[in-house]
Amino acid sequence: MFQSIVFVFRSSVLQTSAGGKKIVGVFYQASEYADKNPNFVGCVEGALGIRSWLESNGHHYIVTDDKEGLDSELEKHIEDMHVLITTPFHPAYVTAERIKKAKNLELVLTAGIGSDHIDLLAAAAARLTGRADAHLDSAQELLPGYQQVVQGEWNVAGIAHRAYDLEGKTVGTVGAGRIGRLLLQRLKPFNCNLLYHDRIQINPELEKEIGAIFEEDLDVMLPKCDVIVINTPLTEKTRGMFNKEKIAKMKKGVIIVNNARGAIMDTQAVADACSSGYIAGYGGDVWFPQPAPKDHPWRYMPNHAMTPHTSGTTIDAQLRYASGVKDMLDRYFKGEDFPTENYIVKEGELAGQYK
Repeated sequence: MFQSIVFVFRSSVLQTSAGGKKIVGVFYQASEYADKNPNFVGCVEGALGIRSWLESNGHHYIVTDDKEGLDSELEKHIEDMHVLITTPFHPAYVTAERIKKAKNLELVLTAGIGSDHIDLLAAAAARLTGRADAHLDSAQELLPGYQQVVQGEWNVAGIAHRAYDLEGKTVGTVGAGRIGRLLLQRLKPFNCNLLYHDRIQINPELEKEIGAIFEEDLDVMLPKCDVIVINTPLTEKTRGMFNKEKIAKMKKGVIIVNNARGAIMDTQAVADACSSGYIAGYGGDVWFPQPAPKDHPWRYMPNHAMTPHTSGTTIDAQLRYASGVKDMLDRYFKGEDFPTENYIVKEGELAGQYK
């Protein structure tokens, strides 16, 4: 199995896929790290390991990390490229303006998971078709403890006064799709009280096996939770969902882990709540925008465990999503259809979870 891939293509692509194609890949630069591992394929230098395969089949493959602005390398190729490959770790934002310019665009592949870098409403309006395809140790202990070690200090009390066990705590996931369900299953051995909120209730047998309780009303679930894990897609409904008012419904001292997308959170509301101590800990590696600017408030707020967006880009994951991209491209070149269940946008209609 390969990691989920997102693609967007024009409805006629399966009838017009013959001939050499212009393919643009947008990845991050690995620089001096590029040669340290032969399987490091998710970067500009590695180019997903598909350059020779593409070029030997008569396709033109351009790879860059330059994606922002009208004078970027990506922008130079917008009008005549047929395929765009990008990643959630260094996303090329497929805006309404770019969709309008991309007259030849037939396919957009995301090497990773997520579709929020694509304007889905604009894609639907343009009648494109698309496919989308825990570890909860408290950062309150790990990061301050590490800082003590490297600074030559030893102050257990400075950490222990706000450290808790996970066992017996109430953990709620906002979103119970594939990742949310896996989270619930993996937390069961920790003897947590497990809650979940989603637009659809999961299979009753699995729900019983896990011991998770469905919460139809998010506002009812939030004040019950010691830990909240966000696993919902970024949509127009979830963008900015966790604002000042929503955070105020949570317990004081809540820990939030964001496995989804940074834009689901109100950036300043999170920073303010961490600064006041209302949020005891905020962790994740998803930001908005990405890369995060140097003055992003989450870099400097207290009680956070933020990292660059690296969770889905291990060497193993890179090999999976590179394989997935190659598989999707191979289907595309052969004019083969894609599995129905994998569509995000089909003939102008958004999938249910994105409406």
